[in-house]
Amino acid sequence: MTDPATASVPAASRPSRPLAKISLKWSMIEEGSLSILEKFQLVRDLGFDGVELDSPNDLPSREVLDARDRTGVAIPGLVNAMHWKSPLTDGDPAVRQACVDSMITALDDAKLYGADTVLLVPGVVRNSPTSYKTAYTRALEEIAKITPHAEETGVSIALENVWNDFLLSPLEAAGFVDACNHPKVGWYFDVGNVLRYGRPVDWIEALGHRILKIDVKEYSLDKMNTEGPWKGFEVEIGDGDCDWPAVNRALADVGYSGWASVEVPGGDRHRLAAIKERVDRISTLI
Repeated sequence: MTDPATASVPAASRPSRPLAKISLKWSMIEEGSLSILEKFQLVRDLGFDGVELDSPNDLPSREVLDARDRTGVAIPGLVNAMHWKSPLTDGDPAVRQACVDSMITALDDAKLYGADTVLLVPGVVRNSPTSYKTAYTRALEEIAKITPHAEETGVSIALENVWNDFLLSPLEAAGFVDACNHPKVGWYFDVGNVLRYGRPVDWIEALGHRILKIDVKEYSLDKMNTEGPWKGFEVEIGDGDCDWPAVNRALADVGYSGWASVEVPGGDRHRLAAIKERVDRISTLI
C-alpha cells in the first residue's frame, strides 16, 4: 500500500520551483556596525525573503518586530540554541528538562515573531554514553512533552538531520516522525548534511510531506576523502556533489514548495550577495 506522505503528487500539481522562498541565518550577517533594522534592510535589499533567528537570543523583540514589519522580511522559523548543549536524550533528567524548557520558550518566541517552525535536533548519540536505543526512546518521550505547547502556539517542531549519529537513514527518520504521532512534528531537511552517507533524493522520497523546510548547503565528497569529513563542507553552493536538479525534481514530486534557508559561512554584504546569486541559480535547476 502506498504511503500518502511519500506518494508522488500529480504532474499538474507539482511546483515549478520547490525552493520558492529563500532565507538565511541571522548569524551569517557579519556587518557588526549595523542596527537590527539596518540588517533587515540589507537582507531585503539583497533579495532574501526571510531570516531565521536563534532562540534564545539577546535581540530586543520590539526592534525585531519593527524591522520585520518595516522591511517586509519574514522570520519563517527559529533555531533552538540549546539542543546540542542540553540534548533531549541526555542521561540527566535535568538536562533533558532544560531542552524541553528551551523549546517551550522557542515556540513562544516563534509565535511572537510570526514564525511557523522551530528547528530541533532530536537527540545526540555522537560522543555520548547514551545508546542509540535509549536515545530513541528518550527523544520520543521528551518530544511528547513539547507537542502540547506546539499545538497551543500553532508552531511546528521541525526535526533536523545533523551529524549526531542518530536517525541516520531516511526511512528511520520518517518512521520517527510518525512515531511522534502529532501533526505539529515534521522534518527540517538539510540537503548537504546527508551527502556524506546518503543521497538527498532518497531522503526526500522517504520523508515526503513530512518535510516542513529545507536547509541549503553544499558538500564535496572529494574533499571529504582527501582532507577529512568536515572539509567536505568547504565548498561553495553549486560546486560540490549535490545534484540540485535531482533535489528540485524530488521535492516537486512530493509537492514541496516553500522555504529554503541558506546555512553556510556568511560575511559582509558582498559575500551575502554572492551567496544569494548561487542559491538563485541552483533553485531554478530542475
